[in-house]
Amino acid sequence: MAISFNLNGNIVNIEGDPETPLLWVLRDHLDVTSPKYGCGAALCGACTVHLEGSAIRSCSTPVSAAAGKKVTTLEGLPEKMGHALHDAWLEFDVPQCGYCQTGQMMSAADLLAKKKQPNSEDIKNAMSGNICRCGTYSRIEKAVKRAADKLA
Repeated sequence: MAISFNLNGNIVNIEGDPETPLLWVLRDHLDVTSPKYGCGAALCGACTVHLEGSAIRSCSTPVSAAAGKKVTTLEGLPEKMGHALHDAWLEFDVPQCGYCQTGQMMSAADLLAKKKQPNSEDIKNAMSGNICRCGTYSRIEKAVKRAADKLA
């Protein structure tokens, strides 16, 4: 089956099983490697991308759900958002192993697109679906607050 969707501003066409997880289409067919495979059960958040502007878990979302829609990965974030998150992540030394970071940043971008100045509770709630094996949660919270300030 042919499926077409907008990926980071470009229309892509995929032939294949419509039930294939979006993560595998992105990584294996479109060479987009920022979303990571973590658990395969939508529990860890490493595979987070945006579908129509909202954070989703691409490991459990069939590619058919993206048909005719806009999918955004870390590479496709608006420049201002991407730079604000990147700079804040570096400022607070968030990455340790780095595996979860693209998913963390995509969840943070979703939050910041919806709430310009989130408080600690907002951040914890928005990021609760993302697991950091290195435990940098307090740094992630500080980085999200700094990114919000940079975007203001």
